[in-house]
Amino acid sequence: MRVKARSIDESVRVALEQYFDDLRGTDPHGVHEMIIQAVERPLLDFVMKRAEGNQSKAAEWLGINRNTLRRKLLDHKLLP
Repeated sequence: MRVKARSIDESVRVALEQYFDDLRGTDPHGVHEMIIQAVERPLLDFVMKRAEGNQSKAAEWLGINRNTLRRKLLDHKLLP
């Protein structure tokens, strides 16, 4: 049985709500970078698998340049 998934927007909002609650009044730092790092790696991994390793296809799906994709894959250690 498949459970209805939240929208990406809703999932991010719920996660941020929990993050801020966990801070218990402490000021957050680097939230943007934290979110980008948390989302980018699984996004790239998922899209590369769906594109069967085809970087040109994955880059097109992501709307980014193939060289940018390659750099991001290297940064996230997603290339052999």
